[in-house]
Amino acid sequence: MSVFFCDTDCELWYTTAKELGVKVIPMPYTVDGEEKLYDLGENTDFKGFYAKMRAGAAVSTAGLNPQTYIDIFEPYFAAGEDVLYVAFSSKMSNTFSYLDTAIAELKAKYPDAKYRRYDTLNISMGAGIMVYLAAKFFNAHGGDVDATCAYLDTLVQNVAVLFVVDDLKYLARGGRLSPAKAALGNVLQLKPVLYVNREGEIDVLTKQKGAKKAMSYIVSSFEQKYRPKEGAPVVLVGADCDEAVAELKSRVEPLVQGAEIFVQPVGPVIGAHCGPGTYGIIFTSESR
Repeated sequence: MSVFFCDTDCELWYTTAKELGVKVIPMPYTVDGEEKLYDLGENTDFKGFYAKMRAGAAVSTAGLNPQTYIDIFEPYFAAGEDVLYVAFSSKMSNTFSYLDTAIAELKAKYPDAKYRRYDTLNISMGAGIMVYLAAKFFNAHGGDVDATCAYLDTLVQNVAVLFVVDDLKYLARGGRLSPAKAALGNVLQLKPVLYVNREGEIDVLTKQKGAKKAMSYIVSSFEQKYRPKEGAPVVLVGADCDEAVAELKSRVEPLVQGAEIFVQPVGPVIGAHCGPGTYGIIFTSESR
């Protein structure tokens, strides 16, 4: 027997995770000192979270401690089940050092256990599309861990994430941008278009003057780079900015060529770093 895990930083919607039989590791976030675990939207107050951010609430994220990972994985190690964990990018969190400590302890206790972590080198639904497709493959191939990882190898550099942030101060708080550059960019109304690079890090693709140009840029980029893959959706995400997402959908829909379009919120763990007003598009492509 084998079992498929993901984490909530992949942002696969909770109903989809349940339908696919995926086990989910909830990742933590803190609002004004109160820690919560993201549940893929099942009981999440998205509007309340972003309203608190706009009002200046202290919002942060953290890694899970080793004991939490042990508690999650040990029942499957003890039962002799093979474990595949398809994870968000290891370049974006120190949580994986705690995970490695936990897995080393479990392997010492259960030396015959088979465990693999696949690094999607991606985040949000960039990782989520990979989880979605890989879980379907896993289920269709009898839970074959090695074959599923080989399948993931064919996807890992072909899922693109493009997104636009509304206020640069949140990137500055997270250390992605200097406070001075954030303040200047906001004054100049610069809208950076960000992406996840080949190494699994968030990087600036371009800076556009104003919201309209930023929107046009990502639509044009999607049109140029989109390569449909059977079963793969195009995903639109937004952090409490329904109008921007609706406009993006209206402009992208004629270009999608029959693929399903998923529209969903940016979760609070990702939103803590990018801030309210962020929107983006995730899709299969010729390259990132």
